[in-house]
Amino acid sequence: MRKRAILSVSDKRGIVDFARALVSWDWSLIASGGTAKLLRQSGLEVQEVADVTGAPEMLGGRVKTLHPVIHGGILARDSAADRSDLAAREIEMIDMVVCNLYPFEETVAGEGVTVDDAVEQIDIGGVALLRAAAKNYGRVIVVSTPTDYIEVLDGLRSGSMGLDARRRLAVKAFAHTRDYDTAIAAYLERFI
Repeated sequence: MRKRAILSVSDKRGIVDFARALVSWDWSLIASGGTAKLLRQSGLEVQEVADVTGAPEMLGGRVKTLHPVIHGGILARDSAADRSDLAAREIEMIDMVVCNLYPFEETVAGEGVTVDDAVEQIDIGGVALLRAAAKNYGRVIVVSTPTDYIEVLDGLRSGSMGLDARRRLAVKAFAHTRDYDTAIAAYLERFI
């Protein structure tokens, strides 16, 4: 069975080359909105999240990846019970999550930004993707920043993407979501 990666990135630096490398190694790609559009424009075959879930994006893009087909595929352990559970629901495993979050801190640092503007830059689905993949680092590779693309590709190429490497990436993802939530709380606290 082909390995599958879901890509949902706000910072698109390097994502096309990273995705191209995965495809060259026979990975299949799932992507959301702007990421899917960019990859497709670059000549890569990609499934839209909505095609995988059977549910269209809704609420102006606020809900895309928050779906049992996506999170079941990420959170499933490599066990007979979990594989059976997925099979019964026709869900396929997802082996890698590549996600970076909406630019909240950059947004609130701008001139004249309203609270409503700031709130729209609070990423929900991305945080859930990162946390799910990081929780299941025993099976899933989580990539939370473009600066890790080379390390991950080198690890896949050399076969060194083992438990220690996946754990390091998971720690980085949890630190990323922690810092993100801290920035949001600090910003909103100013209005209490």
